[in-house]
Amino acid sequence: MTPPKDRGARRAGDRQQRPRGQGPKAGSGRAPGTGTTRPSQPTQTKREPQRPVVDVHDPHGVRLQKLLAGAGVGSRRVCEDLISQGRVEVDGQVVRELGVRIKATQVVHVDGERVQLDESRVYLAFNKPLNVVTSMSDELGRVDIGDYFGDRKERLFHVGRLDADTEGLLLLTNDGDLAHRLQHPRYGVLKTYLAQIPGPVPRDLGKRLREGVQLEDGPVAVDSFRVVDSQPGKAIVEVVLHEGRKHIVRRMLAEVGHPVQSLVRTEVGPIRLADTKPGKFRSLSSAEVAALYKAAGL
Repeated sequence: MTPPKDRGARRAGDRQQRPRGQGPKAGSGRAPGTGTTRPSQPTQTKREPQRPVVDVHDPHGVRLQKLLAGAGVGSRRVCEDLISQGRVEVDGQVVRELGVRIKATQVVHVDGERVQLDESRVYLAFNKPLNVVTSMSDELGRVDIGDYFGDRKERLFHVGRLDADTEGLLLLTNDGDLAHRLQHPRYGVLKTYLAQIPGPVPRDLGKRLREGVQLEDGPVAVDSFRVVDSQPGKAIVEVVLHEGRKHIVRRMLAEVGHPVQSLVRTEVGPIRLADTKPGKFRSLSSAEVAALYKAAGL
């Protein structure tokens, strides 16, 4: 039998081995100083909000794979595979069933890119010649773009404007939502111009234009600027900006001492003028339309 003195020494030794302030072992579930088990706390997991399920099926519509194939996405079999793989969305809802029917006016994305299924929609790239007014019907009887498109059955309207003395790319469509976004500065769709100006061009001109120039109706800054070609007394410069104010390129370059001698718009967002001749137009491909939707955030 151990003498009381030894037992007391042993207890004191135990207390010395445990650092002061150290509670029960982690995970023991005992509240300090109570000897009782602490109730376990449920683990809370953050749940991601789920998108509500939307029934996109329209019994009076057309099979989704048929509409996709007609829009040039691929063959009927390829489109069926895309649907089965969950790569097609209709009105924000992933569709995996091959029997789903929809209307061509519903919003469809494939791999995140918008596909226009409505065959009544028209998207044209027109190379506006010099001295043509950007109007479908000019009150003064001048030559306008209506003289080129007035006989079409669709009610077309132009995306933005080009001055009569500016030539180049002008988009025309009957898709109002897309047209609004393409020309509104809020959505940041870039327009690219080639301008001939007097030379030589100072090295800091691009820096000045990127930092901003003060005009009578407020400041303006280019998104990018570069010298394309330079010859004695003149230069070709590329100006990219998302502004759409009247005569904005001409006024900006005149403000920095390099008035425009000739001006051509070569790009609107992802669409290029390419080799379309003045006075001619072409229909945009389905890939170009999808790229426009993407640029406009649709």
